[in-house]
Amino acid sequence: MDTHYSGIRVTILGSGTCVPSLTRSSCSVLIQHWDTHFLLDVGPGTMGQLLKAGKTIFDIDALFLSHFHPDHASELSGFLFSTKYADDSRPGKTLHLAGGPGLNDFYDNLNYAFGSKLILDDLRLHELVDDASLVLDDCTIRSAPMVHKPESRAYCFITKDKKRIVYTGDTDYSEALIRLARNADLLICESAFPDELKREGHLTPSLAGTIAQKAGVKQLILTHLYPECDRVDMVAQCRRTYDGPLAVARDLMTVEL
Repeated sequence: MDTHYSGIRVTILGSGTCVPSLTRSSCSVLIQHWDTHFLLDVGPGTMGQLLKAGKTIFDIDALFLSHFHPDHASELSGFLFSTKYADDSRPGKTLHLAGGPGLNDFYDNLNYAFGSKLILDDLRLHELVDDASLVLDDCTIRSAPMVHKPESRAYCFITKDKKRIVYTGDTDYSEALIRLARNADLLICESAFPDELKREGHLTPSLAGTIAQKAGVKQLILTHLYPECDRVDMVAQCRRTYDGPLAVARDLMTVEL
């Protein structure tokens, strides 16, 4: 998609699920806005995928968890441990960690499990509830509850030149997501199963397309794909409801806005 480059690069680090795969790593997305790096979810293999994308854990300024399921959050402990103990350091650089209700307890429980080895002096937690938002490095990040787990959040990243990138995490059909994604430049939307295998708490291609069409998004990427998705035409199913620019995620694919 030919657009005016505004310093934004989005990389799908992991397009898969909890199912082990040689081609699809677990859920993670990297948003780079000039020199600021936002990491969305940190499923198994994320740190290795960062290296393949030419980045390291020390580039990350903020990490956002969509919810606490292992395929979205299980490498958080390794990420924090490596940030603390690796040879590199983060002098004077705060690492932000954001998530939904229960984030503080989740972090405390990880520290208990690992003997307080994940405590960082420069870590700042943001537990987001309702339609909470925060501002980091000239980006406004809005959030909204999703239909999956009590802590589930979707995020909308709004740059100072008004580019909008939305990441859903896991969710079922959601009017709140349509509102959050209104006129987004890019919607990275879970589409875990084909239409004929719809599961509660997850979207399918045609449902993701319906959300994107109602929200008027300018580009849609389907991600969080179980193996069943690779055996059907996901684009054709999404085209039943969405007529805009569309892609099926693959690991390490990039989009520039």
